[in-house]
Amino acid sequence: MKLHDLHSPEGTTHRKRILGRGIGGKGGKTAGRGTKGQKARRQIPAGFEGGQLPLLQRIPKLKGFTNPFRVEYTPVNLDAIAALGVTEVNPEVLIANGLLRKKDFIKVLGRGELKTAINVSAHGFSASAKAAIEAAGGTTTVLDLPFKVRPAAAGNQHQNR
Repeated sequence: MKLHDLHSPEGTTHRKRILGRGIGGKGGKTAGRGTKGQKARRQIPAGFEGGQLPLLQRIPKLKGFTNPFRVEYTPVNLDAIAALGVTEVNPEVLIANGLLRKKDFIKVLGRGELKTAINVSAHGFSASAKAAIEAAGGTTTVLDLPFKVRPAAAGNQHQNR
């Protein structure tokens, strides 16, 4: 048996009924729409509820606001930095060890303890992380973000006209 030999069993497929083509056979005159009324005369728009306020207009719309200029940081805790066993921590070191992706911005958070002095360069530090690094004898360097004030808004590619 080949693919082109396959067919549906006898009686499983039916010809579509052709409506509104005269009185010979079924489907003439009113063509299955009954008599009179809005449904017999024209198409009714989707969501039409007979004049009642439609559901789409009754339900509340989205509330709130999404800031298009929000800067997302990837958190890195002190315990993860201590586990690396290096004295110099910067984005390249974190990327090489799989703690960060190339385009991520780092914020160092204060979970964990440091036993040795570590020099950390990141885009942001929590107050507890900064205090813990400096208490262990290390230094913190805040890296500049690659944009001046804020990133370009996601939906505003066109300029004002």
